[in-house]
Formats: sequence, C-alpha cells, structure tokens
Amino acid sequence: MSEDEQRFVALWTEYGPRVMAYALRHLDSDTAQDVVSETFLVAWRRLASVPEEPLPWLLVVARNTIGNLRRSGHRQARLAAQLERFREVAEPAAAADVLATERAAVLARLAALTPREREALLLVAWDGLTPGQAAKVAGCSLPTFHVRLLRARRRLQADGEAEAHPYTDTAAGPLPFSRGGTA
Repeated sequence: MSEDEQRFVALWTEYGPRVMAYALRHLDSDTAQDVVSETFLVAWRRLASVPEEPLPWLLVVARNTIGNLRRSGHRQARLAAQLERFREVAEPAAAADVLATERAAVLARLAALTPREREALLLVAWDGLTPGQAAKVAGCSLPTFHVRLLRARRRLQADGEAEAHPYTDTAAGPLPFSRGGTA
C-alpha cells in the first residue's frame, strides 16, 4: 500500500464517523452516506491539499456538498413546478392532433429550456408576437431576442431530433405550443 493510500485509510478510519455524524445532523441517513462518500472522494482527489488538521477541512467539504445537494433539489423542484404550470396552461389537444406521450415530451423539452429561451419561444410561437414586439415584452434588444429565439429553437431541435421539424410532428400535426403556425 502506497503512502497516499495509507494516509487516506487513516483519514477514513479516524474521521469518517465524525463526518457521518455531521452529515446526519443535516440530512437523512441515505443522503448522509452519499455526502460522506463524496467528501472522501474529494479528499482522495485532493489528498495533497488536505491539511495536517483534516477534520475542519473535511467538514467544510461536507457542508459544501450538502449545499450543492440542496441547490440541486431546489432546481429540480422549480423545474417540476414549471413543467406542471405548462401542463395546466396548455390547451387540451384533440387526440388526433397530439398523443399524450408526445405532448408530455414536448412540454418536458420546453421546460428544459432556460427561462429566457422559453420566454422567447413562447412569445413568438404561443402568443403570436413578432420578434420586434416580443423583444419589447422581454425587455431586450431585437438582436438579443433573435439570439435567444435561435438558441431555443436549436435546443428544441437537438432534443427532438426524431422530428422532421422542431415545431411540427408530420404524423400528428402541429405541436401544442406552435398553435399551428411557424415561428
């Protein structure tokens, strides 16, 4: 066993339970185990920078990992809430127009766009505004709006590569947010 491996095993043996106790004060046991694992993965990767007194350093890494998990959870919750709002707002389409699974896929791709990209796309495709009008609503210049709209279209097209056109499903007709037109 190398010196680094010996040092890491010593860190794990001596401080693993204390890092776990810290994580358990903040999280459930399953998530706390993930935090401890991530903390010691960071310690292994940065073993040369672990100080002589490692406990405070390990606890800071654990705290940062917990913060990252919480932020990630908040982002996921916001995305789920946005997706639900889109489901509530979207007009029910006739069964012949769009299958429910296709509709859910479109709404998920729409929710995955950045808020600015989604707003640009919806202002033009859903609300029927011209890019100039939509730029005013979005509070940005026309060139900036065009960039947002282009990025939104490209991301939708990349996410829905199976579709012949990013807004039209050739088998089912217009997708629900296009209102039958082109953007």
